Amino acid sequence: MKLPLLLAAGVAAAPAAAAAQTLTITIPQIAEPEYHKPHVVVWLEPVAGGAPRTLVLWHTKTKDDPDGTRWFNHLRMWWRQAGRSMAMPADGVSGETRAPGAHRIILPSDIAPGAYRLHVEAVREVGGREIVSLPVTFPNPNARATGTTELGAITISAR
Repeated sequence: MKLPLLLAAGVAAAPAAAAAQTLTITIPQIAEPEYHKPHVVVWLEPVAGGAPRTLVLWHTKTKDDPDGTRWFNHLRMWWRQAGRSMAMPADGVSGETRAPGAHRIILPSDIAPGAYRLHVEAVREVGGREIVSLPVTFPNPNARATGTTELGAITISAR
């Protein structure tokens, strides 16, 4: 008797589980003699106000910059809003820069429902700088934008 009740409870709970939310960032191939992979940061800013939340930070560590923070202040908008106070390394957030191509990121499941601005900022050594911002609403974010130089297509969706 207890087994069917447990199975029914599991079936009823399954549809209530949140769908995975994904962000796809495309880094375009740029034909330059001295190409460097971009430093990229993604963060959410609540429209109603409140603390921004950094979701992704791709940066480079070198002999001269072992913690990889040298270029953080060049990600100007993020640096002023959230980066300056962020402790590094940030588990689950920070990582190495990425090569050109499409990169899929599973977003954290604990993002509170509401309206946000999603910002994606990129900067390259001996290169350019670009920020793409788009409005999103959680728990079902569906939005798309395209950068012009340093960033390609940016898509956020509930899968």
